[in-house]
Amino acid sequence: MTRQIVPILALLGSMIFLMLGGGLQAIVIPVRGEIEGFSAFELGWIGTGWAIGFTVGCIIVPRLVRRAGHVRTFSTLVALLSISVLLNGLVVEALFWIVLRALAGFCFAGCYMVAESWLNERVSNDARGQMFSIYAITTMVAMAAGQYMLVIASPTTQTLFMIGAILYALAVVPTALSTAQSPAPLTDVKLDLPGLFRNSPAAAVGAIMSGVISAAWTNFGPVFGQQVGFGSAAIASLLAVAMGGSIVFQYPLGRLSDMIDRRYVMVLAGVIGVLFGSIMTVLTNAGSLDTLFFICVFAYGGVIYSVYSLAVAHANDYADADSFVKISSGLLILYGFGTMVGPLLTAQLMEIFGPSGVFTTTTLAHIIFAAYALYRTFRRARASEVDRTDFRATGSARTQTPESYALDPRSTPDAYRLEDDDELPPMPPPVDIPTSYAGQEEEKRS
Repeated sequence: MTRQIVPILALLGSMIFLMLGGGLQAIVIPVRGEIEGFSAFELGWIGTGWAIGFTVGCIIVPRLVRRAGHVRTFSTLVALLSISVLLNGLVVEALFWIVLRALAGFCFAGCYMVAESWLNERVSNDARGQMFSIYAITTMVAMAAGQYMLVIASPTTQTLFMIGAILYALAVVPTALSTAQSPAPLTDVKLDLPGLFRNSPAAAVGAIMSGVISAAWTNFGPVFGQQVGFGSAAIASLLAVAMGGSIVFQYPLGRLSDMIDRRYVMVLAGVIGVLFGSIMTVLTNAGSLDTLFFICVFAYGGVIYSVYSLAVAHANDYADADSFVKISSGLLILYGFGTMVGPLLTAQLMEIFGPSGVFTTTTLAHIIFAAYALYRTFRRARASEVDRTDFRATGSARTQTPESYALDPRSTPDAYRLEDDDELPPMPPPVDIPTSYAGQEEEKRS
């Protein structure tokens, strides 16, 4: 284990700083926006801006990396993240923040892809499962810790934005100083919507609904806390408890789905989401936001992020082994579409129902998720035992990119790599730069 971790310590260090900054920025933006009086519609578009940027980044960044290299691309994206969070503090204006969140989403997609590509290159095939788990847990814990930084200073000041910029800048250091060789080109996303629906309609619809659910909670969970009067520590705890539920419940749900028809577990997850979403709506309207409420949040978190992992596993039960990365990457883009819709729908429902509107959104999405999965059980037989793949928890889908699935042990190594780069212009040849004046004179004489 130690021999496998040592080569990736620098990379994990960069990701820890990146996720600390990302967790802080993700919570301080909606909280500050609510304090500044941004409308629910404006807050919704801030969340949708992130989703658009992240989805576009998954498609475009592989080409940037092939032109500029992994280290330069990663450093550039992190520098843009630092600039974006500082501008959030300098210019508090809704439309400008929507653009900045789109930029942040784009940069995060690129940073994830570069890091995961590097990780995939550095670990052996027999240790990919362990390293994938370590990476997923590390990023989720770091993101939760970043959310708790909300208590360091008042969100009405520029301090938290400056801390976020410092954390992003620190993320460059371990990777920039690493002597590790740059990995192979990144995964290209080729979206085949008809093919995804033919392969597994339940998984395709599930990916979209899971995007709606995740984006609704992630973007408006802090706003909910602000509107019901929670302090900074309580808001951070609200999001951390939900994430803790995801960590605890993903594996049991996944193991159950390995034993029975996975669509039945998808139905179960949807029913759990509806049940606890309804209970939390009642508790919110009654003003009873005590221990029972947080217990419900914990159980609720267990299905907020788990539904996407179930959808991916179900889709790959019907796909060839060589198609794992292609299918999973396509589902990720569908998930991205869901994350664009989720914040806007939540904004409208919170205008109508108040703070509990966030649970109304997720409850509706869970109903569609469960109902469609149940419907599909009558339309198609369960995948055979030979074709079924083992479930593997993926953590928060908001941190997944096509490179996450290239790293997953279920993928076929190098099956997703490009066969050629003919469509790209060739890299210019290296230029030898003389290191001294004497060297320059020697060149002139020659």
